[in-house]
Amino acid sequence: MIDLHTHSTFSDGSDTPEELAAKAHERGLHTIALTDHDTTLSHDDMARATTRYGIELIPGVEVSLRDNEFPLEREGRFVPRNVHALAYFLPLGADHPLQRRLAELRHDRDVRNLELVELLQQKGFTRLTLDYLTAMSGNVHSIGRPHFARAMFELHPEIVGERTDERWNQLFIDWLGSSGRAYIPKSSMPIEQFIEAAQGSGTVFSIAHPLVNYVPDGSASAIESMMPRVMASLRERGFAGIEAYYGGTNAEARALMVKLTRDAGMIPTGGSDYHGRYKEDVGLGVGRSGDLKVPDEIVAELKSAR
Repeated sequence: MIDLHTHSTFSDGSDTPEELAAKAHERGLHTIALTDHDTTLSHDDMARATTRYGIELIPGVEVSLRDNEFPLEREGRFVPRNVHALAYFLPLGADHPLQRRLAELRHDRDVRNLELVELLQQKGFTRLTLDYLTAMSGNVHSIGRPHFARAMFELHPEIVGERTDERWNQLFIDWLGSSGRAYIPKSSMPIEQFIEAAQGSGTVFSIAHPLVNYVPDGSASAIESMMPRVMASLRERGFAGIEAYYGGTNAEARALMVKLTRDAGMIPTGGSDYHGRYKEDVGLGVGRSGDLKVPDEIVAELKSAR
């Protein structure tokens, strides 16, 4: 079993790298990628833990970028589309151009979090503060939307209700998602700028949860209409993979995405998008539906693409 999309306490996951590696061992994973948002600072802790359990670790990261090729129409005007991308086998040295880009993204995240705190306070979440979020996450630079969601439930149930799985998901739609009342775009860095920084490094790029990025309704007709054009464009711009085996989609959608990805001459990568307690319905290695199984040979394909 492999899982190429996971998060730890270094971004918006609830498990430390050590805890994540232990769970991976318990569930029989032999290969894992830790893809914390905008940072590889978790890599050394994860490497020590996975070595102890005999698990192969693929260096990874997840980043928020702008796709200007496929803008969104909002309130009568077109705006850039914010998408998430996964990078595997990226260089870890702080002086590498790609790591400098990650530092820029972390700065952007810090600025956005301050703006989001202020916006939520204006909308009635007066007890929600940056200090509260920092105490929750353990690091001001690790704060992500799941921390905001948890704080909104803990501090203002009179606004969002008591936390349930359904209300948790709805909160992202109503408040923190791209169409929510408190949505603030994460980054203004275009895809091309980030990929250019990786030239010659052997980094392999895959688009994360592509249906979330490009086909929110997830219907087969919409997928077949939109995704071949998206895949062709991403491949031309330096992507080798599409996260077709995504832990948040059902078996039918995954099968269709795998076919389209193979038709596009790309690698169908996959992972659970595990966040621990922040996504309690998502299981490590098996995703939300519990039947996710990323084929072992995907790892060899990614290595060949370096």
